[in-house]
Order: sequence, then C-alpha cells, then structure tokens
Amino acid sequence: MSFAITSIGLSHIGDAAGTPLAGDALVCESGVITWIGLSDDVDADAHDLVIDAHGAGVVPGLIDSHVHTTFGDYTPRQNTVGFLDSYVHGGVTRAISASEVHVPGRPSDPEGVKALAIAAQRAYQNFRPGGMTVHGGSVILEPGLTYEDFVYLREQGVWLAKGGFGAVTSPLDYVPLVADARRAGIVVNVHTGGGSIPGTLERMDAESMLQINPNVSFHANGGPTAMVAGDNERLVRESDMALQLVMAGNLRSSLELCQLAREYSQEHRLLIASDTPTGTGVVPLALWHLCAELVSLGGLPVHQAVASMTGHVADVYGLDAGRLEVGRPADLLILDAPLGSAGDTWAEALQVGDVPGICVAVTDGVVRYTKSRNTPAARRNVSVKGALAAPSSSGH
Repeated sequence: MSFAITSIGLSHIGDAAGTPLAGDALVCESGVITWIGLSDDVDADAHDLVIDAHGAGVVPGLIDSHVHTTFGDYTPRQNTVGFLDSYVHGGVTRAISASEVHVPGRPSDPEGVKALAIAAQRAYQNFRPGGMTVHGGSVILEPGLTYEDFVYLREQGVWLAKGGFGAVTSPLDYVPLVADARRAGIVVNVHTGGGSIPGTLERMDAESMLQINPNVSFHANGGPTAMVAGDNERLVRESDMALQLVMAGNLRSSLELCQLAREYSQEHRLLIASDTPTGTGVVPLALWHLCAELVSLGGLPVHQAVASMTGHVADVYGLDAGRLEVGRPADLLILDAPLGSAGDTWAEALQVGDVPGICVAVTDGVVRYTKSRNTPAARRNVSVKGALAAPSSSGH
C-alpha cells in the first residue's frame, strides 16, 4: 500500500533536538517512509490513499518501554481483554515487555524462565494487537542463569531481561547476572525503588543500582514507591543508565528526576513509559498524561518530552522505529490540540497540561484508524481520499 500525508503542520521527527520534517508532506510505501518533501510535489494519483492533515501535526508513533504483556491481548492482573488495542488508540504503536512476570504460575527455574521468554517472543512475532508491534519475551533474571544461557536466548531472538522479581536474597546477587546478560548482547532493565510484589526484594536503592549497572533503571521514579531524593541525584550524576519515568509511579519523584536531568544536561537519558497494566490498571493515555505533567509542571521542553517517548526509547533499545526518516518503519501519528484547549497546536496543548487529540495512527504503513476512541477530539479534522483498507488486529 502506498499513501501520502500532505499539509502537515507542526512536526517532530523524534530526535533530541525536536527537528521538524524537511517539508510538509511524506509518503509511505510497503510499511516504510519513502519520501519527505513538499505537498505541492505530491502526485495524488500515484497513491492508494492521500491524507490531508489540514495543519495538524505529525510525530512518530509512541514506544511504551514498560508494558506488562503476558500472551495475546490479555492482562491477568486486571482480567482485561483488548488492552493493547486500546493503547494503540492512545498513540502507542510499539510496546516493550517489562517481563512476563504476571503470567499465572510463572516458572522460576532457569529452564522455565528461558522457555517463558522464548514463547512470549515467538507469540508476539505472529500477533499484532490493533496493529501494535509488541517486543515480547523478557527473561526474568533468576539464580542459576549463566552466560551461556544468555547467549542461547540471544540466538533465539530474546534480547530483553528484567531484574527485580527473581528469587535472589540480596540486590547484589544481580551483579553477575546483569553483567553476563549485557555481555551476551541483552538489554537489561532493573526494578528501581520499593518492591511491588510480596516475596521480592524490599527496596532497590541507588547504591544497589550503581553496582548492578543495568541498561535501564526501570521506573526510576518508583513503581510504585520511590527512592529518596539523594538517591535520585546519585542515579543522575553517577551513572549513564537510562532513567525511565512511569505514569504508575511517584509524580513528585518524576518531577525531581526531570529537574535533575535538566540541571546536569542529561535529558537524553529520560524515557517516558506507563508501567501498566499493574495495580494502577489499564491506562491507554498513560504516556501522554505523564508527558503533559512533565512539560507543564516539570519544565521539560516539549521536544525533549516527545523524544522520551520515541527516538530516545529507540536508541536505548536498539529499535529502527521512533523517528520520521526515509527508510524507517511507517509508525506515526497525526495529532492536534484537543477541542477547547488553550493551546493552538499539540505542543501548546502539552505546555498547558492537555493531552493532544489523535486524528490518525499508522503502524507498519497501515492506517489503523482516523479518529482515536480514547483521546479528546482534535481541533483540526483530517480528510482522506481513497479507500481505507480494513485493518487487521493480528497482522500487518
């Protein structure tokens, strides 16, 4: 399928600088962005579909780096079916597994956790809920796993690991596990702050995190309970790990980490994620709500906030998505200020604390909808010329 988007307003390609598109139009073919330029140069007859944005903006699709997937589009924690499809209507086009820790009766032995991770990774290769790409299969770090186990997992396509829920007796038991996993080429996320499930470690503080040295401090602002202020500063000043801020965490701590990141010019390390579905529930607009809070209350510039949900996430996890560039996957959103907002554009809406309205979501080069059922209605309406293909929830 080939389609073009014309008359684009305020755009953001997903980088740290908030660079706009080099023009006001783009073309997508066979699931990737193939051209960026001016609307006047678009040949409408050459495409199956032409979307006129009428001045609405375009940004990359959001990447939620902390979603508690299990199998399929189901969360046993909230006994809810269809939550991932609903997240697509919140602008999330990709989700990264926070480990399949909520699978009922999950195994804890090395062979069991390897099998669970491989099964989840395989399952989501063949299933796209609402058109979302789910990067499933995050091995839960348990005592007994070896470097050879991590090499095997990486060969099988598992490239994520999660520390914080294993049967360890001390936080420092994770040090060799994390080192081996990272050496094998696996991206390691580690639970930060107070424990969230009975039977796990009571607290993971800054000293522990600095010694464990994962790629990502998962919910650095607490999931749900946060570290003390001094620990927040240590993570920012004494490490280079990504600092994930989640909606289901502690807002005070989020704002403090945001301030510290700005003070030490470490904004590029911030990631905005949901940490759902957990006790907080299913929250399709989680990323946008935390984004609006960090921008309107925490002083985080809009371009940095958007990058923390797109390009920064892609950089940390080694994904080819997250940016609007030729050759990149066609995962993108057309969005605008919501009706009634004091802001005139999606960026101005965030600055006053409002969630933007999503007009269109595209994943894998397929238009999934032309009006979000979850965000507020957008101020500007897009128009579509051509027949929309019926999107499938299980494929491209």
